[in-house]
Amino acid sequence: MSDGDRSRARELAEVLVTLADSLVDDYDVIDLLHRLTDECVHLLPVDAAGLMLSDHRGRLHLVSSSSAQARLLELFQLQAEQGPCMDCFRTSRQVVVPDLAGESRWPRFAEQASAAGYHAVHAVPLRLRDETIGALNLFNEQAGPLESDELRIGQALADIATIGILQERAVRHNDVLVTQLQTALNSRIVIEQAKGVIAERHRVDVAAAFTTLRGYARGHRRKLTEVATEVVEGELSIPRG
Repeated sequence: MSDGDRSRARELAEVLVTLADSLVDDYDVIDLLHRLTDECVHLLPVDAAGLMLSDHRGRLHLVSSSSAQARLLELFQLQAEQGPCMDCFRTSRQVVVPDLAGESRWPRFAEQASAAGYHAVHAVPLRLRDETIGALNLFNEQAGPLESDELRIGQALADIATIGILQERAVRHNDVLVTQLQTALNSRIVIEQAKGVIAERHRVDVAAAFTTLRGYARGHRRKLTEVATEVVEGELSIPRG
């Protein structure tokens, strides 16, 4: 094994341990999913990642993304109701598109992706047994497929996140599952509002605002959603980092 392979193996092990450690009774779902998209870009040869989660009615919502471009592209998928993430969720199967040029299944998505600078996409489902609760999109600026082991790593990270969301008790009790998923989606809304407040107050973009918000929550060992709620309600003013 080369030094590069050893280094990558250590990085992967550290990420898996970190994600596994977050799977406790009081873990923060939203922070877990943001961490997932960030780590995908860090560990895999991809340029961006986005994650969609379904509500109890089976409708997908954007929960996290690693870049503004990926966020806009994911939102376009939802609006147009077409794209690899949508198909991945509906079929519970991976969708591999090494070259979006001439892609006939989702012509509007392919056009938008190209305009955003992405020319390849791989989508993996968030699933546990018969439960599929969302999908993870991996975007590349260069056309070409991911290696099989890289795609397996992406799927493994998605699986860990799925286990964290569902947990065994949520699989057994549908009312808990519905509550947990809806809570995650509601949390997303208040976090987006808090990012807007911080961005306006500090005169920074939303990406920098989110970094400030998450950094404060982690630094004070508090839930991201709780901090975001206090920012939106005017009970907390986070200093510029």
